[in-house]
Amino acid sequence: MGNARNILYHYTDFQAIDGILRCAQLRVNNVLRMNDSTEMRHFMNRLCSAVVERLHGEGNETAAQTIQALFREELKKEYSAFAACFSFHRDDAAQWERYGNRGRGICIALRREYLQKIAKGALSLQAVFYQNDMAGHPMVDVFCELVRNGAVLSAENPALKTAMRDAWACSVSFKHPSFASEYEMRLVVSPFETEDFNVHPCYHVTKERIKKYYPLNLMSMCEEIGIGLEDLVAELIIGPDSTQSKAIFQDYLRDNGLHGLVDRVALSDCPLHRLIP
Repeated sequence: MGNARNILYHYTDFQAIDGILRCAQLRVNNVLRMNDSTEMRHFMNRLCSAVVERLHGEGNETAAQTIQALFREELKKEYSAFAACFSFHRDDAAQWERYGNRGRGICIALRREYLQKIAKGALSLQAVFYQNDMAGHPMVDVFCELVRNGAVLSAENPALKTAMRDAWACSVSFKHPSFASEYEMRLVVSPFETEDFNVHPCYHVTKERIKKYYPLNLMSMCEEIGIGLEDLVAELIIGPDSTQSKAIFQDYLRDNGLHGLVDRVALSDCPLHRLIP
């Protein structure tokens, strides 16, 4: 499939793939409701610790205590960010297990160069970073510089509000280092940059809860950059433990006018089915 970094893989189930292919709709879901739901707060906690430690080291105990209190109040809030998740790993056992319906789903491979062009305005394609020690993170410098410049350390200070907003934005692309093997990128709808984002939210109702998501119109987004949906899709891989017939799935593609994708269907070589009881 060419350079591995040029293709992004989205592991999902057949209901979701029907929405992507037949309806040309990619859902971005609430990051706070994904399996890694604590990452944004974990980032903010670790960032707070790094800022406080830096200020302690500079002998500014009062500012360190104030900043810590401000972060504590900030963490009582719940900001929503929405994302679709991709991995650089093709046909990967862990991805199948976690996101591909335990190997019974499907993986759609999308061309990164086109996703990058699609990601504009409130949308961005972000590489996920995995780290616990935030001492070297640029946001530490931002907060410490505010202190050095004599900024009023109050939640009402516009400069401090901006710094907190930017910190939350950074948190969307953070995951705990234990997830580093996922090698992930995210197509993110920033919770703070929505002036150019005219997509209305939708809600999926289950027996247990109501989930909010944004449906991205892939057809119109592809048209804006001068390509078709079939140009965006590099490959479709049927999961290792799926009962889906390749021939029937190819018929599905033909009957939905996606003739260019018929020859891009593959069966997983991953031996995951041997690991599932």
